[in-house]
Amino acid sequence: MSHARPQVVIIGGGFGGLATARALRRAPVDVTLIDRANHHLFQPLLYQVASAALAPGDIAEPIRSVLSRQKNAAVRLAEVVGIDVEAKQVRTDDGDDVPYDLLVVAAGARHAYFGHPEWERFAPGLKTIDDALEMRRRLLGAFEEAEWTQDPDRRAQLLTFVVVGGGPTGVELAGAISDIARQTLSGDFRYISPEDAKVMLVEGSGKVLGALDDPLPEHARKHLESLGVEVRLNTFVTGMDAEGVDLGDERVLTRTVFWAAGNEASPLGKMLGVPLDRQGRVCVTEDLSIPGHRDVTVIGDLAHFDHGVEAPLPAVAPVAIDMGTYVGRTWQDRLAGKDLPLFSHRDKGSMATIGHRLAVAQVGPLRLKGFVAWVIWLFVHLMTLVGHRNRVVVFTKWAWAWLTWERSARLVWNNPRRARVPDAEEEAA
Repeated sequence: MSHARPQVVIIGGGFGGLATARALRRAPVDVTLIDRANHHLFQPLLYQVASAALAPGDIAEPIRSVLSRQKNAAVRLAEVVGIDVEAKQVRTDDGDDVPYDLLVVAAGARHAYFGHPEWERFAPGLKTIDDALEMRRRLLGAFEEAEWTQDPDRRAQLLTFVVVGGGPTGVELAGAISDIARQTLSGDFRYISPEDAKVMLVEGSGKVLGALDDPLPEHARKHLESLGVEVRLNTFVTGMDAEGVDLGDERVLTRTVFWAAGNEASPLGKMLGVPLDRQGRVCVTEDLSIPGHRDVTVIGDLAHFDHGVEAPLPAVAPVAIDMGTYVGRTWQDRLAGKDLPLFSHRDKGSMATIGHRLAVAQVGPLRLKGFVAWVIWLFVHLMTLVGHRNRVVVFTKWAWAWLTWERSARLVWNNPRRARVPDAEEEAA
């Protein structure tokens, strides 16, 4: 196909990719956004799908719907399997080569297991809707099976939940599990007391929410412990199987482990043939392009940007959105080979919820905790959600949950025994 206008190809429909496409809505270019999923996912609320507070459709929006009024944008449902920066082409899994004048790689990241990929079977991470639904199946299925087991040791094992990783996802997930056990499910079962469930949060460093300044991490730890969460700091996972997890020399018997401990960049970064950091992120220049190819930019979780900052920018949504907006607004200068204004990011703060009505927030010089921080967290996330319908639905469900402690998405789609990894005896059978 011949094209009269410059072709912009965006790989990834996450925060960065979508921000780039939107910033190009009035530009004289043709935009092709390629993603292997047909929806944009609001990952910061994915833990609420895993903990049965929200349904998948509440935090996802079809990419075609988001860009439906943008006449210069097309969406392609495909997986990228190759990038040729010399020929300026992207190869998709259906065998097509998609040419570009400007390539934006916003492929994101996935969870990493620090050299132990076999652990993923026992401890799912949280990056996609499928991940969240698997977590929900294992979480609710554990209570269902505990209700009918006759073995008290087995019941204790089923009612022990371990979350690995003390970042925002781990802290929010641990708090949500505690809320489910202590409030939502209380009174629903006849032969077990869900509030007796044991929730453990394991973190390898000396504090949770390590990206926040003191004293917020300590406040977060105390909030978690007030919810009944056992916080283990300076503790590392050394082994894992279907019956439990090894924490150093200690063995914790559990059927339910959730992973929130690390990220690994998309393998697409390796296809660009440029330096990568230890997480596989692409080391970009000051204008987010890759060395030697100003027509290729890398943004979001896949980008390692350390220019003019004390530490590389974190893999969070505000950074990805700023990067995408910057790339979209500077497209003409980039295609013309002109000098670009250097990328800069203004930190908008960090925050995390801790249970039902508590949070910690760091916004500029402000250090907030408790209910006020939770209200700020709620407002920021509602405003960042894509789609007016999603904002209304999520706000309504949050308001109802705030009043009643009820979670509206407590559905298990298969037999609870299939919601977990079978042990050795069950596999043999």
